[in-house]
Amino acid sequence: MDIYLIMVIVLFALASLDLVVGVSNDAVNFLNSAIGSKVAPFKIIMVVAALGIIIGATFSSGMMEVARKGIMNPQHFYFSEIMLIFMAVMLTDIILLDLFNTLGMPTSTTVSIVFELLGASVAIAMFKLLESTGPDSMATYINSSTALKIISGILLSVVVAFISGAVVQYFSRLIFSFNFSKRIKYLGAIWGGIAITAITYFILIKGIKGSTYAHHIMANVGEMYQG
Repeated sequence: MDIYLIMVIVLFALASLDLVVGVSNDAVNFLNSAIGSKVAPFKIIMVVAALGIIIGATFSSGMMEVARKGIMNPQHFYFSEIMLIFMAVMLTDIILLDLFNTLGMPTSTTVSIVFELLGASVAIAMFKLLESTGPDSMATYINSSTALKIISGILLSVVVAFISGAVVQYFSRLIFSFNFSKRIKYLGAIWGGIAITAITYFILIKGIKGSTYAHHIMANVGEMYQG
């Protein structure tokens, strides 16, 4: 049997395991607070989570495709090296996510895969540079500018999310913590409306913006106006 066929079969099996581990990790991250605080019955929480997954998968903008094409330059790798990179990524991702799930520690599947792909690509590139006699450099194999942009964007998003969450939490506690029963009658609806509007905007408008459906919709709208 061809070695590459075996590797494809192994990759398929690893992808299935990685999907189970990754979804379990996301379930822990997303459902932990909802189930722990008992905001709704377990079945309702699961239904809402399932609908969210369906909507997210439908309108996703292919972030992992951007990470895959942006971190390394696949045209400078042999097919066998690409297969080794993906094998290393899948194995590491399963072990890492399963370890975090076992310890009850939250982690990001996207961040994990991005750094695993970067590490595996750099490792293979180092071996190629050691054997190379030409003018090749690490920049030949690794798209350092795009990789740095993706990594800095991830780190910056964590900082922005932390600061924004702290500021919003401070003002919400400042408004509602004192004399809650009286203020909730006047400010509760306004504050809730602002929160729902912001969540809907980021989930739907910003989420759909880079998706395939958005391009088709905009193209159809443009044709309607031209017609």
